[in-house]
Amino acid sequence: MQQKAEAIASAEARGPATYDLVIRRARVFDGRQSLTGLYDVAIDGTEIASVSAELLRGRQEVDAAGGWVMPGLIDTHVHFYDVHAVSDPDSMRAFEENELPGRLGLFLDHGVTTIKSVGDPTDGILDTRARIAAGTLRGPRLLATGCGITGRDGHPAATVFRGNPWARERFTAEVDSVQEIRDLVHRLADRKVDAIKLLSEGACAHAGGPKYFWQNPAFPDGVELERLPLDLLRAGIETGHERGLRVTVHTTQQAAAREAIEAGADGLEHGVTAEPLTDRSLIDLMLEHDITYTPTLWIDDAHPDARGNLRKVAEAGVHIALGSDTFSGRGLFGANTLEEAELMVAAGMVPAQVLAAGTSGAARQCVRPDLGTVAPGKRADLLVLNADPTADIGALRDLRMVILNGRLAVDKRQAVSSDITGRTEEGAAI
Repeated sequence: MQQKAEAIASAEARGPATYDLVIRRARVFDGRQSLTGLYDVAIDGTEIASVSAELLRGRQEVDAAGGWVMPGLIDTHVHFYDVHAVSDPDSMRAFEENELPGRLGLFLDHGVTTIKSVGDPTDGILDTRARIAAGTLRGPRLLATGCGITGRDGHPAATVFRGNPWARERFTAEVDSVQEIRDLVHRLADRKVDAIKLLSEGACAHAGGPKYFWQNPAFPDGVELERLPLDLLRAGIETGHERGLRVTVHTTQQAAAREAIEAGADGLEHGVTAEPLTDRSLIDLMLEHDITYTPTLWIDDAHPDARGNLRKVAEAGVHIALGSDTFSGRGLFGANTLEEAELMVAAGMVPAQVLAAGTSGAARQCVRPDLGTVAPGKRADLLVLNADPTADIGALRDLRMVILNGRLAVDKRQAVSSDITGRTEEGAAI
């Protein structure tokens, strides 16, 4: 009853206003929970103006006809540039001209309104972010860390990019000293990155410790690696925090996850995938430090323990953020995000938990309180679905409309004219 009263109050405060756009008679998942009953969702400019159980008036109106409205999806772990095709200035330019616009559009087509790049060439991804923000390039809201930071000969420099030195220098930054990582984080902060990503490859030893051979189906012979040394890990996190940036760390083993949390990390990218999560005190540590866990099952589901580990941390109440680890060469951008959501349900999370992880939980991970919630004052990034995603996560694929920054970005309805009525200030049909 309280949620309904608050929604009605938001409408009464405005009086008989006419909004820019009203989505009428929708069921609502607000980013955390389903609201009871039917609502009108009003948009003015780029923001949600009202969520009301009473009828609202709009210059433009969309009849949801009992369908569902929810926040746009946020994928917090994406590698956008083609790591296989980009190997010199010409191939970089060709990718940006020929491939990049279509791939951005795919995210919107699947209801993903915000993506976070966590390891793309700094110059390219920040330029793409600027073009989207300026409106000269169509795409989802783009957040970016710039290059991923790793130790000398660490992952992915010595793995994914071992045969591509040109890309290795741009997609990754390899550091050898505390001063070097501090200087690098400051340079990235000066360029207004949205966060910092460090890579502590989770199944290998420190420099000077036992040898570790990174195993991956793409590299059957293994690649010898050294993990980011602890003093560098701490320095990178401390410097990021000094600059007001959230710092997440790539891990795969319990020991590396604990080390990252104790060093001050804000979140774990992948979390624990390479082994079963047997250390309950590690889960307690995640809770104590308010850690966000990004499971990336789309890439890590091949590990037999990844699903069970996610189920354990979710059941314990650890914050979860949806992140697919989408990269070029497998699946389809946007569709991979939906597959990630389905895999999270298959791992044991209920659909409402997964929806929260892909909306309000992901917004928390990205430190964007303006995103991920259907509420007055929040950014008008919205999906209109034909079916109930809290009952079946597959309903995310039954997408009717995508609204980005208050504007219709994708319309998949068959009979547009029967659903949208333009209105003048007086409410007359035109």
